[in-house]
Amino acid sequence: MEYLNEMTDEQLALSYIDGNNKAFDLLLSRTQSKLFTYIMFVVRDPDVANDIFQETFVKVITKLQQRKYTNSGKFSAWLVRIAHNVIMDWYREQRSERIVEPTEGNDLSNLNSELLDMNVENHFVNDQVLRDVRKLMDMLPPTQREVCYMRFYQEMSFKEIAEATGVSINTSLGRMRYAILNLRRMVRDHSVVLEME
Repeated sequence: MEYLNEMTDEQLALSYIDGNNKAFDLLLSRTQSKLFTYIMFVVRDPDVANDIFQETFVKVITKLQQRKYTNSGKFSAWLVRIAHNVIMDWYREQRSERIVEPTEGNDLSNLNSELLDMNVENHFVNDQVLRDVRKLMDMLPPTQREVCYMRFYQEMSFKEIAEATGVSINTSLGRMRYAILNLRRMVRDHSVVLEME
C-alpha cells in the first residue's frame, strides 16, 4: 500500500484499470472531498449532491473498467468533467428554470478586454471580502456559479474549464463575463461594500 501513496492520481487510475482495487480506494479517498465540495457548490442541496456524487463515481468506475481513461491529462479534470455532465443531466431532468444560458450566437467580440485581462484573484485577498463574494456567488445561475467556482476555488484555467464543462473557451469566458456583471449588479443593488485591506 505504501508504494500506492507515492503514485499520482493518473497512475492510480491506470493501476485500477489493470486490476488493483486498492488503487481505486486511495484514488477515491484523495478526490472525494474536493469533488463533493464542487458538486455541492453547484447544486446547493446536500441530498442532491450526494446522489450526484454517487452517480459520478459509478460512471467513473464504469469508464475505468471499460478502459475509457487514458493518462492524457489531469485525472481531476476528467473527474470534474464527468461530475459536470451528471449535474447537467440532473438539471435537464428537473427542467430547472433557474438555468440561464447566453444565446447560441453570443458574440463575444465586444467584450471589454480589461474585463478579461484583470487579475480577479487579487480582489479576493481579504477573507471577509471572499466570504461576501461567496454569498453573492450563491445567488448566481448554476452555470455562472460553476465557472466562478472552477476559476477561483479550483484555480482552473479557462481552457480547463471549457474542457471540464464541454463548452468552448468563448462560452466559458462569456459565462464568467455574465457572472461578473451579475455580481457587480448584486453589489450595487444590495449596497454591499467590498473593501480590500
